[in-house]
Amino acid sequence: MLIFGLGYTSGHLAAALRGEGWHVAGTRRIASDGAIAFDDGASVRAAIAGATYILSSVPPEDGVDPVLARYGNDLARCGAAWIGYLSSTGVYGDAGGAWVDETAPIGTGRRAARAVADAAWQALRPDVRVFRLPGIYGPGRSPLDRIRTGRAHRIDLPGQVFSRVHVADIVTGVRASFDGPPGAYNLADDLPISQNAVIEHGCALLGTEPPPMLTLEQAQLSAMALGFYRENRRVANGKARRLLGWQPRYATYRSGLRSLV
Repeated sequence: MLIFGLGYTSGHLAAALRGEGWHVAGTRRIASDGAIAFDDGASVRAAIAGATYILSSVPPEDGVDPVLARYGNDLARCGAAWIGYLSSTGVYGDAGGAWVDETAPIGTGRRAARAVADAAWQALRPDVRVFRLPGIYGPGRSPLDRIRTGRAHRIDLPGQVFSRVHVADIVTGVRASFDGPPGAYNLADDLPISQNAVIEHGCALLGTEPPPMLTLEQAQLSAMALGFYRENRRVANGKARRLLGWQPRYATYRSGLRSLV
């Protein structure tokens, strides 16, 4: 497998595959730890030509997908048996708390560039798999870490819900697609719920008091975080269950957080 953008999620996938004897190559902005520099065109094109599986986890930059912009023609013509792209459920925009599945329109929310990239990857070849991911958490990157470091907060927004997914379940979802049909798939857990409920459960697990409830203004969130709170939706995962046989190990935030204590 060749992975564009060896980061948190794709790094977990790479580790799982290497543990099973796969050869995994990857790119980073700067060559390090055996990864190829993204701008090293000759080396990257050689890796594309030699890969049987290719995954991109690189988000758009300045409104453009850098992988497609630089290597799209190579990917379209290569002999890989499987190509995947890690997208975002942010492509759905605000649904007012309603459920969304893969038939919902995309491109109406704050992640317009991500929606364009999502569609472009699907148009690249008929065999591409696109994985739309909600809030990702896992070892070293979870509400428990924010609670321990005093960075967790609760915001008074009644009716606000989010979906999330444990990084281990992304790995199993991607792997399940190796033998499944192409297309777009939501990989989310079974229980969308407020961020407040997640923080409160995390505090109970750690034996600490929840942080105070704040208004959106009092929380002084970054522009990115504010955009996150302005969208409200529940993400359905039925397609991945039906067509890929995917079963999330951490079907709710409760089991996911317990695994990280």
